[in-house]
Amino acid sequence: MHHCFAYRIGTDGNSFRSSDDGEPSGSAGKPILGQIDSKELTNTAIVVVRYFGGTLLGVPGLINAYKTSASFALQLNPVIKKAVLINYRLQFDYTILNDVMRIIKKNDCVILRQELQLFCIIEASVPRSQLELCILQLKNLKSMELSAI
Repeated sequence: MHHCFAYRIGTDGNSFRSSDDGEPSGSAGKPILGQIDSKELTNTAIVVVRYFGGTLLGVPGLINAYKTSASFALQLNPVIKKAVLINYRLQFDYTILNDVMRIIKKNDCVILRQELQLFCIIEASVPRSQLELCILQLKNLKSMELSAI
């Protein structure tokens, strides 16, 4: 029995690994990783378990079997896209709360924690795709202190 796998992780996709688990070199892990890469996925892992059934497949047959299995797994499972979020701490005067909340909502930020008093603190996650614009808008507000956390 062989447990061959491949994965690609991280926001940039630079961390990856594949294993042939005793199969001929390059006949299992690389075809699995190739299927992950063909869909341009990250934070994805696939494990294919193969039992020997008495028929020798040869290297081309193994490559096709592992590639096809990985392809089916990716077709049958939905891809979930998640935004990459950067956490920030906002400190500001209560008088600009409405402006801050409008910017947070407009840029699809997620509020993690908030303390709303005379002087407010909000910890929020900002989507990386909106980061530059959101930070610029927040910095344009008077009495705003902004720091990455």
